[in-house]
Amino acid sequence: MSALFAAGLILLAAAAASGLIPWRPGRLRGAPYVLGAAGAACAAAAGGFALAGRTVQLNVAGWLAAPAGSGRTPGLAVDRLSGLFLVMALGAAVPVSAAFANWAAGPGSAGPEPTATRMLAQGYALALGATVVIMTAQDAFTALFGWESLTAAFYLLAGARRGEPDRGGAARVTVAFGKVSGAALLLGLLLLAARSHSIVLASFTHVPGGAARTAALVLLLAGFAVKAGLVPFQVWLPRAYAAAPAPARAVMAGVCVNVGFYGMWRTLALLGHPPGWLAGILLILGGLSALLGIAHAAVQNRLSRGIAYSSVENTGLIITGFGVALTGAATGDQRLAAVGLLAATLQMVAHTAAKTLLFTSAAGLEGAAGGDDLETLRGMARRAPWSGAGLAVGAVTLAGLPPTAGFVSEWFLLESLMQQFRVTALGGRLTLAVAGAAVALTAGFAGVTFVRLVGMTVLGPGGTGGTRPGEYGWPGRAAVTVLSVFPLAIAALTPLEIRVIAAGLSPAVPGGLTMGALKSPWVLQPVFASFSILSPSWLWIELPVMLALVTLLALGLSGRRLVRVRRVPAWRSATIGVEGADSYTPFGYANPTRRVLASVLHTRTGLEELAPDENGAAAGSDDGAAHLRYTSDVVEVVESWLYRPAARLFAVVVATAKRAQSGRLDAYLLYMLIALVAVIAAVTALR
Repeated sequence: MSALFAAGLILLAAAAASGLIPWRPGRLRGAPYVLGAAGAACAAAAGGFALAGRTVQLNVAGWLAAPAGSGRTPGLAVDRLSGLFLVMALGAAVPVSAAFANWAAGPGSAGPEPTATRMLAQGYALALGATVVIMTAQDAFTALFGWESLTAAFYLLAGARRGEPDRGGAARVTVAFGKVSGAALLLGLLLLAARSHSIVLASFTHVPGGAARTAALVLLLAGFAVKAGLVPFQVWLPRAYAAAPAPARAVMAGVCVNVGFYGMWRTLALLGHPPGWLAGILLILGGLSALLGIAHAAVQNRLSRGIAYSSVENTGLIITGFGVALTGAATGDQRLAAVGLLAATLQMVAHTAAKTLLFTSAAGLEGAAGGDDLETLRGMARRAPWSGAGLAVGAVTLAGLPPTAGFVSEWFLLESLMQQFRVTALGGRLTLAVAGAAVALTAGFAGVTFVRLVGMTVLGPGGTGGTRPGEYGWPGRAAVTVLSVFPLAIAALTPLEIRVIAAGLSPAVPGGLTMGALKSPWVLQPVFASFSILSPSWLWIELPVMLALVTLLALGLSGRRLVRVRRVPAWRSATIGVEGADSYTPFGYANPTRRVLASVLHTRTGLEELAPDENGAAAGSDDGAAHLRYTSDVVEVVESWLYRPAARLFAVVVATAKRAQSGRLDAYLLYMLIALVAVIAAVTALR
């Protein structure tokens, strides 16, 4: 099993090396991604063996950690928790890589520019390799090495097309937030290493309680939250995802983002017993992230940004479940910790399955349309039916509708939040109630958001005709099909999924408590008995049967009238026969959401008269009459109120600091002396 694990890393390294070769346009351009798919499959298989209780570890001969045969902890090893994440993340990476290979080898708009090919392939391979290293690291140095490597990989992916507008800025913002998260992790791990006198992660469990342990816990969770995109750190995520080439977004959002959640799960397993106020903060921030993310996703005019903002929403949902688990750990209620962590993990699995599917399908649609503007994509599923069907399945999953995995995970999350009456502290009850209200409101707006995507993109009116060169070939179509099956099959086999998750979560919560979610082999409950039940497996039988019965009843009552075809003029925008720019559009569909959530989105509207041309007619007018143009836009509140003022303050500080650069050696020596004294004073105060 260790050889299989090593083979996966070697294949990923080979994928990075093959990216250096200047492949000509053609099938060989997909070689790095084929190697990456094989490496991801090996890593996922190694995780599966670890879940089954097999020993999987890799001594790296002193490169990153202890030498082989030294008797110390190996640099890389897979236990049940890391095995669960490897199976989930790297398993999803296999079909994504197949679609990526098809996309890279495709002609026209489906393939990347020649100058960006190597950067894209190296970023892809480095991202997968760094994800494996982070999830299997056994010491702080190796974990930080993988974390910084992932930041570099995200920079390569987001900046692969730096010549296009907004790409370079998005790449820089991605690196900036990556360095912030890395700095937080470095400080947290240094605090723990100083108290445990070891950099081995397992030794951190022996760090005594106190201010240092609490500070380390806060720093670690903050570092992981930055990578996951929790408010107020979410502003980098939509920019980076939208800047990356189409299939690379599936790697970033559906595979690599899970390292943030893995870090939180591992921190809980190592440190445990968090303060109650920290759990409350995560619950509030999680609920706020979910609501803010879905609000922005509902009004975006670009498909890539809409799906990216839904990642912010799902990060909020996942961390809300994790906040429930922290509440249980803080109060000593292990069953509450189990139901929270189970709900968060189920939501994470659903998000991984749906987000990889959405971004992979969106790549096919964008390739067929030549862009990702929703107005351009109207009805494009008729030209790219495979990608359109995948987009529909992913949207229904993230909307939380049965019979998908998203419905099961959101049911568990809401049920876990309803356990606030089991918490004695009033503050804990209130935070759970507020988070529950935010999640419920988010679920409602999620339906509106994804109805817009499916209705206007998959089912909407638009162009017809054959498939354009940008649509996937058979490898990409096979990948979309496999990814479409995942969220549906997982829902039907949820009891088996819970058994696997219970084994994977055993380092954090006892497996027997998590298995309490199985009331019977095919009926689920939120760990606590006699509260509520659900059977997703029976829904897969019941819903088709009910559909068949309703169809037969309708046929019996209406006879041939049910299948009789009537042809009537199309009804759009409350007027018969309206065509072109005056018909109902994705922008118009989202306008009520902009108005209802104006306090959250800070909606700005405007009305302007179009200037007449030289003939006296308004622009775009055929009849010479005056025309008005209505505009509506939303504001990223966190960016406007937090980061832009901070950037202005930072610019003032930099301008002031420049004055200290006098060029005099004695002044620079004085600065160094002052800094040294400050460091010594800080270290003395912390001892």
